Amino acid sequence: MTSIKHESAWRGTADCRRCGIRDMVLFADLHDEDFNLIHAPIDDLEFQAGRSLVRLGETATSLYSLRSGMVKLVRNTVDGRQRIVRVLRPGDIIGLEALMGPVYESDAIALTAVKACRIPLQVIQRLDRETPRLHQRLLQKWHHSLREADDWLANLNFGNARQRVAGLILKMRSAHDQTVSTLFSREDMGAMLDLKLETVSRTLNAFIREGLIEAADRQGRVFRVVDEAGLR
Repeated sequence: MTSIKHESAWRGTADCRRCGIRDMVLFADLHDEDFNLIHAPIDDLEFQAGRSLVRLGETATSLYSLRSGMVKLVRNTVDGRQRIVRVLRPGDIIGLEALMGPVYESDAIALTAVKACRIPLQVIQRLDRETPRLHQRLLQKWHHSLREADDWLANLNFGNARQRVAGLILKMRSAHDQTVSTLFSREDMGAMLDLKLETVSRTLNAFIREGLIEAADRQGRVFRVVDEAGLR
């Protein structure tokens, strides 16, 4: 795997006014006069799969608005194991905890190739003070983050292996096509669901044999949901 340093990933100050996915990201509700308040640079960055965007315990200096790809939030358990506590997708914000505390509370690691806007904390703080539109958007993002955390805990950490894997498949369906679910490595799935890698593989293979899902790519990461009711 070829690593990408931030210096080589930097693509210049982002043009937030013309962002193609502005309706999904943090600045969707801002007006032109709001953008005039932004003086620190907002950078377009790219990260390869496996690269960290932020690290647990690192001083929080920026938020990241995820434009494409998927990012896992990872924490360590008391016995030293890694648990994936959430998966973020386009439109999600990485590092919201920076608004309330001095450090990041999870490792944020790219599951796929990722594009993200790095927004300095002072930009957010100034806009939050001076425009109610961003303040409302931040509250919405915070509520979405809490709701997603609750959903991950409630839906993916209880029940037997079949129930957990089925819940993940349904959770990871595309917002644009509910029959398509994009997953990750079996190891990452195990870390999400607190299951062994072998258990995850056996369960997915069983679902395929039973006609609940079918593979939609050669890597075994994308699946088509054939029987949603059966999965539920």
